[in-house]
Amino acid sequence: MATLASRPLDKLATGAAFFLGFATILGALGSQYIGGLQPCELCLEQRLAYYWGLPLLALIFILWNRLPLPVWYTAMAIATAIFAWGTYMGAYHAGVEWRFWPGPTACTGVGGPMSFDQLNNMTPVIGCDVVQFRFLGISLAGYNALISLAMVVLLIAAMVFQARRKA
Repeated sequence: MATLASRPLDKLATGAAFFLGFATILGALGSQYIGGLQPCELCLEQRLAYYWGLPLLALIFILWNRLPLPVWYTAMAIATAIFAWGTYMGAYHAGVEWRFWPGPTACTGVGGPMSFDQLNNMTPVIGCDVVQFRFLGISLAGYNALISLAMVVLLIAAMVFQARRKA
C-alpha cells in the first residue's frame, strides 16, 4: 500500500482542489436549500465555475493515466482558468457588497416602473449588495473568492509538480 508521501503530489494537489470545490458547492447549495439563504444573481454566476470546473476535474481524474501529457496540461489549464474566473467573480461580488463599486443593475438597481398586475407574479429578488451572512467579517462571496484562489494555487502547483516529475 502506497503511503501519502509516495503518492504523486500532482494528483494530491488536484484531488485537494476537487474536494475543496465539491465541499464549497455543496455548502452553497446547503445554505440555500437547508439554511434558507436566497442567492442573488452574482451568487448564481459564481456557482458556474463549480458547475463547469468540477466535472472537468473529475474527467481529468478518471482519465489520469490515459491522457497524453499535452492534453492533461491543456485540461488542467482550462480548469485553472475556470476557477480563476470564479476567483474574479467572488472578489467582484465581495466588492459590490462592500460598495467598492456598483453591481449589475439587475440586482442592485432601483428598477423601473411597475404595474399592480405585476405584483401578483413577483418573486423575491435578493440584492447583490446585500450580505445575508458573514463569518469573521467575511461574506460568503469573500469566502468563495478565497476558496477559488486556493483552488487555482493547488491546480497550478499540480502542473508544476507534474512538470518536475516528468523532467
